[in-house]
Amino acid sequence: MLNGPEDFARITNAAPAAAHFGDFMLGLPGAVENICAAIAAGTTAIGNLGQYFTFRLPYWDDDIATTRSTVVALGLIAAQKSQVLVHSNLDDGFAGLFLDMACALGMVLIEKHIVEGLIGGTLGHCYGHHFSDPLSRSAFHAALARVSSTPGTMIFGNTVSYQSASAGNYASLASYLLTDILDVRRWPSGHAINPVPVTENQRIPDVDEIIDAQTFAHRLAEHAPFYDPIFDWSKVEAMADTLVEGGNRFAKAVLDGLADRGVDTNDPAALMLAIRRMGPKRLEALFGPGRDTQQGRSPLVPAEWARELDEKAAAWISKQTPVDRKLTVCVGTTDVHEHGKYLVTQALVGLGVAVSDAGIAVDPEVLVAHAVETGADAIAISTYNGVAFRYAQAVKAAMADRNIDLPILIGGRLNEVPTDTNSGLPVDVTEDVAKLGCLPCGNLDEMLDALRKINAIPEAVAS
Repeated sequence: MLNGPEDFARITNAAPAAAHFGDFMLGLPGAVENICAAIAAGTTAIGNLGQYFTFRLPYWDDDIATTRSTVVALGLIAAQKSQVLVHSNLDDGFAGLFLDMACALGMVLIEKHIVEGLIGGTLGHCYGHHFSDPLSRSAFHAALARVSSTPGTMIFGNTVSYQSASAGNYASLASYLLTDILDVRRWPSGHAINPVPVTENQRIPDVDEIIDAQTFAHRLAEHAPFYDPIFDWSKVEAMADTLVEGGNRFAKAVLDGLADRGVDTNDPAALMLAIRRMGPKRLEALFGPGRDTQQGRSPLVPAEWARELDEKAAAWISKQTPVDRKLTVCVGTTDVHEHGKYLVTQALVGLGVAVSDAGIAVDPEVLVAHAVETGADAIAISTYNGVAFRYAQAVKAAMADRNIDLPILIGGRLNEVPTDTNSGLPVDVTEDVAKLGCLPCGNLDEMLDALRKINAIPEAVAS
């Protein structure tokens, strides 16, 4: 926790290396104060622009104030005599939500237009959380190197591939790291390589686990050159061609389309606010480079995260029978991570359950109100950022205020940092959540068991 300027200075002085302030600096209401403290402390890379487009603080809906703060902060960065790099993690923005990777590359061009073209700063990009397939991961790196001459910040670990125990997750660590090492050797881009500890899918890693991942990466980098001759780089180059062409078309279509709708695309605040309010689904539907079909846009290069979750949901659905009676489930998330929500939605629809979408990073009272308005039989909550228990408490309190008692299914990462600890590491709160009367769901099978029980529960009546 950085509570004041002295904490920023403590970080930059901790080691003889450039400090990178990545998350929750830009894109939030406190951006100006954060940037002033980070620059004064001597940092040369500040993020995260991608979070402006998707992140929302609890009970904060003033997107104009957030935009104003972000644009002023970007201006401060651009005005420095010594170059300070604006960092944008694409996966924290729309790249982690687009169904077409060409649109993700298009966002690179749009963000560069805003930061470099309109504000006069320098922008570097990070990617990698949701890029599982080595071919498309490598092709995205090659395409990014073509459209950006500024140093990248980092290639982040493919955290969504961590679906096993620690020993099994080392296979996933090796898979994406080998790709990244070979990529930066072939297309030097300035990106740092980020080996994510194999316990990341379970909890916040400790220091020893971070060191283990770094040691693993260092040794793999010594092996990597011997793999270069066996790669067919022509396939990577061909996909990169598609990404660059499609990305340029998407960026142009977005800027032209917003201009046609009265948005001043030379005003960074107006442009950023319009993009944020439209959201990734609408932007892709209107301006995506893929062919328009009855099912929506056909992606030029399908996003790996969506393909993997679609396949997982389809495989699970194929083994199930529909629920006994028509149910409506209100689905929402406690934070910005919505891939769990995506999987749950696909699974529920496949079971014949109607889904009422309350959105992401939704406040508990808003979630309950949406459930009541749509006549939901139950609420399903996807959570990741260590707020499971207190969020469940707030939902129960919001229902009590309305004199209703809908079943609550909650899954994802059911943990929370205790208030009486100095470690900062979260602990499992599954039993605590269950004691509140909620139904913890560790996987889709447990979700289905909960739905079977709900079938016998009469519909709640709002006061």
